[in-house]
Amino acid sequence: MTADLPPVPIHERLGISVVNATANEVIGTLPVAGNEQPFGSLHGGASVVLAESLASIGSALHAGPGHSVVGIEVNATHHRAARSGEVTGRALPLHLGRRIATWQVEIRDEEEKLTCTARVTCLLTPL
Repeated sequence: MTADLPPVPIHERLGISVVNATANEVIGTLPVAGNEQPFGSLHGGASVVLAESLASIGSALHAGPGHSVVGIEVNATHHRAARSGEVTGRALPLHLGRRIATWQVEIRDEEEKLTCTARVTCLLTPL
């Protein structure tokens, strides 16, 4: 029998670290180790979690207190495999409105090679 443990947010399970966060730029890292697909490279889904996490943080900073932020659309293109080290995502806003925020996220490996480009749209709603 296992003890009931409190749930761990996905960004913690994947090892995502936020390096810098403002309403106009969010940067975070993700280790490849522990987040690989069965063939040894970084799982595309982990890249998408990184992208949506960074965009959601930026959207929350833009919206301010008293708002809920929910990702409503994600599109990601995986350009090349990352096999070791960590990747770094940089989210920049494409549109910051009252109800919608859209971000472009570029994810690069340790050699600064582009591994993934994502576009994330978040819905901003008052609580």
